[in-house]
Amino acid sequence: MDLRIFTEPQQGATYDTLLAVAKATEDLGFDAFFRSDHYLSMGSADGLPGPTDAWITLAGLARETRRIRLGTLMTAGTFRLPGVLAIQVAQVDQMSGGRVELGLGAGWFEDEHKAYGIPFPKEKFGRLEEQLAIVTGLWATPVGERFSYDGTYYHLTDSPALPKPAQTKVPVLIGGHGAKRTPRLAARYADEFNIPFASVEDSERQFKRVREAAEQAGRSAGDLVYSNALVACVGKDDAEVARRAAAIGRQVDELKANGLAGSPAEVVDKIGRYAETGASRIYLQCLDLDDLDHLELISARVQSQLS
Repeated sequence: MDLRIFTEPQQGATYDTLLAVAKATEDLGFDAFFRSDHYLSMGSADGLPGPTDAWITLAGLARETRRIRLGTLMTAGTFRLPGVLAIQVAQVDQMSGGRVELGLGAGWFEDEHKAYGIPFPKEKFGRLEEQLAIVTGLWATPVGERFSYDGTYYHLTDSPALPKPAQTKVPVLIGGHGAKRTPRLAARYADEFNIPFASVEDSERQFKRVREAAEQAGRSAGDLVYSNALVACVGKDDAEVARRAAAIGRQVDELKANGLAGSPAEVVDKIGRYAETGASRIYLQCLDLDDLDHLELISARVQSQLS
C-alpha cells in the first residue's frame, strides 16, 4: 500500500509551509506530495494568507525535492484551457525530472469562480472529456507532427504539440462518485482511479464499476491503479487523537467513521479493509500543515507496517 500526503492549501498555507510538508514527505519515506486546486477556503477557515496556485507550487517543489511524486487532486478543468494546461504540466514534469502526475476534474466550487471572475459553465463534464482528449493528445503527438482537435467546446489547429513531458506517459488520475459517466471516462483516459472520502463499501462498488467499464473499453481492469483519499488523524493515544481532531475542527467519532483516525493499530486495520477492495494507494488528507509530528508518527507507526 502506497501512502501519499495530500494537502488542502486553500484553507490557509504559504508556499514555505507547503515546502516544509513536501520535504517532510520526502524525508519520511512517503511516496508523493499532492495538493488540491482551489482558490477559496471552505467552512470556517479564514484562508489566510490567501490561496496559492497548484501548478506554480508544484513547479517550485519540483526544484526543491528529488524523489517524491508531485501532483494534484484534482486540477479544476474550469481554471485552465487544455492547451495551456498541457504546457504547464509538461514543463513542471521536465523541471522535476519526470515525477509529475495530473489529476484532472471538472471543477465544482462555484463560489471560488465568482470570487475570482472565473467562468463557471453549466456543462462541465463534456468540457472535461474534451480537455482529457486534448491534453493527452498533445503529449502523445510525435515531435515534428501536428495536432488538431475540433470539439464542441475546444478547437485546436495545427498545434506543434510542444513541449513534451520528461516522462513518456504522465500518469492521469480521474476520480469521483459518479456511477456511469465517471467510470467510462476513467476507462478511456485514466492511469489511476481515485475515490475521495468514501466508505469501504462505496469504494468497493465504485471500483467494480470502473473495472467493468475498463473491460468494456477493451482494457484490462488491472491496468488502472485504484486509490482512496481519506482524512488522517492519528495519535499515539486517545488524548493525542482528540487534540489533532480539535485542531482541524472535527470530532473523533466522525473522523473514525469517515476517515483514517485513531491509534496506529486502528488506522492500519482500516487501511487493510480498503486494501481488500483493491485499493493499492491512499492519499492521506493532512489538514494541519504545521503538525509535522503527525507525519512522523504515521511514517513510523503506520507506513512501517504496510510494506
